[in-house]
Amino acid sequence: MKEEKRGLSYHWKRLIKKKGFYPAVYLAVAALLLTGVLWYQNMDRIAEPETGQGENLQDQLRGENPYDFDEPSDMVTNPVENVSLPVLSESATQIVTKFYDFDKEQADQEQALVFYGNKFYQSQGIDIAATTSEPLPVVAALSGEVVEVKEDPVLGYVVQIAHDHDLVTYYSSLTAVEVEPGQKVSQGEFIANAGTSDFGKDNGIHVHFEIRKEGKAVNPEAYLERPVTDIVVDQAEQVTEDQSDEQENPDPELESGRTTTHS
Repeated sequence: MKEEKRGLSYHWKRLIKKKGFYPAVYLAVAALLLTGVLWYQNMDRIAEPETGQGENLQDQLRGENPYDFDEPSDMVTNPVENVSLPVLSESATQIVTKFYDFDKEQADQEQALVFYGNKFYQSQGIDIAATTSEPLPVVAALSGEVVEVKEDPVLGYVVQIAHDHDLVTYYSSLTAVEVEPGQKVSQGEFIANAGTSDFGKDNGIHVHFEIRKEGKAVNPEAYLERPVTDIVVDQAEQVTEDQSDEQENPDPELESGRTTTHS
């Protein structure tokens, strides 16, 4: 036994005396310490798993919220459009009849009168006439839904389109209408060609265009290239228009033309 102990002691002494013994021991201890530190850090992650990106992906795949969060989702809304003229930008046109504004000068008001049946009528829209013999395409001034298409003996073909924000656009003196009630149209989409009508026949080939907010006519030129959310009905404008509507209209057909008599 003593000889075995002496042999082991001898071998340990020889091993310790070797040149690389202590560096090897230091490296082994350092490796153990580093392993311990990493293991300790990972313990926090194992004990408290993150509820992050992986779970959101699962929620999307399952279509449900596992945590039963009561967060409202963002509503998808249509982009707000700017008002445009109901003709293509490359079309050769000019505005020949203005919107009748009670606050304008007399000269401006005279440009907003339509003579028909030996009477003058106040225009509640604008007339856009072609300046060439080429057909004049009429397009939707805003995106919306067609709510009326009809043929009127005085006004020609009439189209009305309803839009968001309680707006309606009105087009008359049309021909070759290619839309129907209930049809969805996009801004700039072709709806008809401009034509002629007995009411405003002096304007030749033209389209009569109106914008109505909450049932009240507004000046289309005042809102061109502006967001539809800018359109408002002035209280004074409502009063003057209501007074004009109370005047007797000898031709009921002209009511659908959105015009009122001028005494």
